[in-house]
Amino acid sequence: MSVLNQKTIAKKITFEGVGIHSGKYVKLNILPGLPNTGIFFKRIDIAKNNIVYPNYYNVTDTTLCTTISNEHGVKVSTIEHLMAALYAIGIDNAVIEINSQEVPILDGSAKQFVESIKNVGLKISDQPIKIIKINKDIKIEDGEKFISLKKSNVSGDIDFEIKYKNQVIGIQKNKINVFEDELNDILNSRTFCLFEDIEKLKKLNLGKGGSLKNAIVIKNNKILNDGGLRNKLEFVNHKILDCMGDLFLSGYKIIGSLRCSQGGHKLTNQLLRKVFEDKSNYSLIEIKGKQLPHSFANYQNLKSIA
Repeated sequence: MSVLNQKTIAKKITFEGVGIHSGKYVKLNILPGLPNTGIFFKRIDIAKNNIVYPNYYNVTDTTLCTTISNEHGVKVSTIEHLMAALYAIGIDNAVIEINSQEVPILDGSAKQFVESIKNVGLKISDQPIKIIKINKDIKIEDGEKFISLKKSNVSGDIDFEIKYKNQVIGIQKNKINVFEDELNDILNSRTFCLFEDIEKLKKLNLGKGGSLKNAIVIKNNKILNDGGLRNKLEFVNHKILDCMGDLFLSGYKIIGSLRCSQGGHKLTNQLLRKVFEDKSNYSLIEIKGKQLPHSFANYQNLKSIA
């Protein structure tokens, strides 16, 4: 059985916890999905019209998280950490049941999602995976902020930079290859905020479930969390985590080289919308072959399907 075949989880996994913005306690189940069905959310607290697909065109809000909606106005928010975990592990198909609007924040990273999925294991189908290959350079600019996606033959790079006036965060940069690098530092990196921004969040009716248990909080030049940071680049690594989750709203893994400076959910969504507005920007490719030494290196085993 090829490692390049579509994968799902081996059995049901349950998570429970608070939504960082809603403050509501929520239960979420991940169930095995059938081949070629993709990933989708099911709001089990709603009787009908309760399926919501995590796709870039269903993104309706990017204020401090990614929110998706269906045509009936049914929403699921703060999906990015879970989607990043599924992206990193290589889950192609899954049903995600949730009994509230917001995905539980857990510890503020993707760590618990990843550990639980690895504990139950994967089920590999006989269907080949599909990928998106970028054919043309795409760039979005917003003042000093920018995000770009360029053609790459075999890699999925994310090169990210953040710039904060706060001295603890400052300027941080990191670059990863999603398909080849060891991603523990990325997946374990927590969301963060400045102490002085907490009141602003409350005025926006956000951050109701936030605490030192699920977010890094910086006050002046001090990290308030016991134990400090999990890794020296945790701030920018969390932004890369968010970016991975938002990229998976393409529906597939992406072969391309991404660069971003000071971006976030909004810019990443704008980038995907620009990529897919013109079919010449990308190719949808189905991978054929057995046990390739590198996931995408042998292009003799690739068959274009779009």
